[in-house]
Amino acid sequence: MLTPVNRTTVKDIKNPAFAAYARIYLDIFDDFRKQVEGAGVEMEEAQDSSNRQSIVGRLSVNGAMVRNDGKSIYLNQISPACVACRTGVGTATFFLSLECNRNCFYCFNPNQEQYDYYTTNTRDCILELDAIAENNQKLDYIALTGGEPLLHPEQAIAFVRHARQTFPEAHLRLYTAGDFTDDETLGALRDAGLDEIRYSIRLHERLEDQNHTLRQIAQAMEYIPSVMVEMPVLPGTLERMKEILLELERIGISSINLLEFCFPFHNARTFHEKGYVIKNPPYRVLYNYWYAGGLPIAGSEEECLHLLEFALEQNLTIGIHYCSLENKHTGQVYQQDFRAQTPVRAEFSEKDFFFKTAKVFGDDIPAALSRLREEGIHEYRLDTDLLYLEFHVRHIHLLQGLDVELAICTSIMEQREDGEYLRELRVDLSYPDQLDAEKDL
Repeated sequence: MLTPVNRTTVKDIKNPAFAAYARIYLDIFDDFRKQVEGAGVEMEEAQDSSNRQSIVGRLSVNGAMVRNDGKSIYLNQISPACVACRTGVGTATFFLSLECNRNCFYCFNPNQEQYDYYTTNTRDCILELDAIAENNQKLDYIALTGGEPLLHPEQAIAFVRHARQTFPEAHLRLYTAGDFTDDETLGALRDAGLDEIRYSIRLHERLEDQNHTLRQIAQAMEYIPSVMVEMPVLPGTLERMKEILLELERIGISSINLLEFCFPFHNARTFHEKGYVIKNPPYRVLYNYWYAGGLPIAGSEEECLHLLEFALEQNLTIGIHYCSLENKHTGQVYQQDFRAQTPVRAEFSEKDFFFKTAKVFGDDIPAALSRLREEGIHEYRLDTDLLYLEFHVRHIHLLQGLDVELAICTSIMEQREDGEYLRELRVDLSYPDQLDAEKDL
């Protein structure tokens, strides 16, 4: 069992050196919170995970597939591209431009590099794809997104055709708002080899606009093998979302991805006026993630989980997948850590792809050190400044029976100009007699 360390649970740590060490991370989080709220959107009071665990438990018992350490949950079916997203191996996403005919207040494209440039200029995605092929890299999943890629229909179709010729076995998908998917374009995308098309339905827009998109989705069913919807679930839209699920079931799409709704670091005034607040904690491990989506909004995940329960109650047959913000982060963690050389005292976690180490502090060090030496373990690190003994998590069981507190440390490998560095990101509290390494790590 692991106990996340926060302002409440830190009081349970008896060891003064451990408590002082843990407060370093609490101060980091407090500073992060101040920066977020300084941007104009408040963060909710800290929440425990018991309610979420209860809902996920019910879903699992009733047949939902819980994957990626609970960050991804689906019913019936899931796109193979979503499965591959967990590690990002063999996947690549391209955009022709960031130009879009829509103006969604939660769009995170302004966070993309060279956003202003690519709203008026295009990229040569075929050239980029060829560079990957010439480097003998294998791609199994290729996506074209935007902006709105079908603002450039000839280039989009040409890219899909070239991707099919260059990587004949790859799964090809395209993201669109749906405004330009007429019969001619859909037929051309089909003939070019598109496997999957993903539409977005925007619940902040007028009902007639939403219904127009639903008609476009139904039209695509005549052309593209797999037709999906991918959309954020805005808090307060649960009843409308239920109606949409029932309509998508009637249309017979392949599946829908319910995305955790996020604050994209801009339009703070709009988010504030709508009463949105940031989920606390926003993610299990605080880090600078590549995915530009932003920070999760409180209440979105809960409504996504309730929609999964609704789908079970209604015996819906389409695929329904809850994709949390953290689910989108795991590919980055995997890419940074899997390719790195595992540090001698660390364990690469197959559960979340971070590196794990164990520490004991202060007055707990002598007993732990003596036990490790008795068992012939000599690979450890003693830090005399912060007063901790660090060792491999596979040796934790050797400390059973000792009255010591464990810090389970989560780290990631960073590539810097002068080499690789293991950066510690968080600590959790545990005890030798209570830790289940297979389940907890």
